[in-house]
Amino acid sequence: MNLSQALIDRSGEKCELCSSSETLEEHLVAPKTEQAEIAICNKCLTEITQDTALDTDHWRCLNEAMWSEVPAVKVVAYRLLSRLSHQDWAMNLKNMMYLEEELQEWAENTGNSKVIHKDANGHILSAGDSVVLIKDLNVKGANFTAKRGTAVRRIRLVPDNANHIEGKIEGQQIVILTQYIKKS
Repeated sequence: MNLSQALIDRSGEKCELCSSSETLEEHLVAPKTEQAEIAICNKCLTEITQDTALDTDHWRCLNEAMWSEVPAVKVVAYRLLSRLSHQDWAMNLKNMMYLEEELQEWAENTGNSKVIHKDANGHILSAGDSVVLIKDLNVKGANFTAKRGTAVRRIRLVPDNANHIEGKIEGQQIVILTQYIKKS
């Protein structure tokens, strides 16, 4: 299954950004596809994927994350420091960062050509929304059928495909086609 974000069990491992030992999730750092996933906690994932003001105190952890050996972690740290550039400490950290030319291009190319996700009725979806299935869906590989009317809370948007969202049904993280959901 090719998910951009999937729940993973990495007992003993920590968030690659803030070092939290919560349950980790994989996050695909767009627009790369190879070696572009990082394991992060839910707090970091929520802050990264939603277009809201960032918790500046939480992101002071970037002081350590920006020196990671993992290119995708460096790219995310650079992007977050750019979003926090109104803070003096964040601007200072960003100015200290050195990214090779290829990483710099990746960090500046967020891959956000503004993909807009819409439900079956044409309503615009946002990360964290709740949706309802409008058709019974056979979930491949999980041996169950998601019934019409099933609520899916806290959806995630697939960054490079406007026709796909991700959500949990019966404890399984799955990809759902937007044509089979409506915003609730």
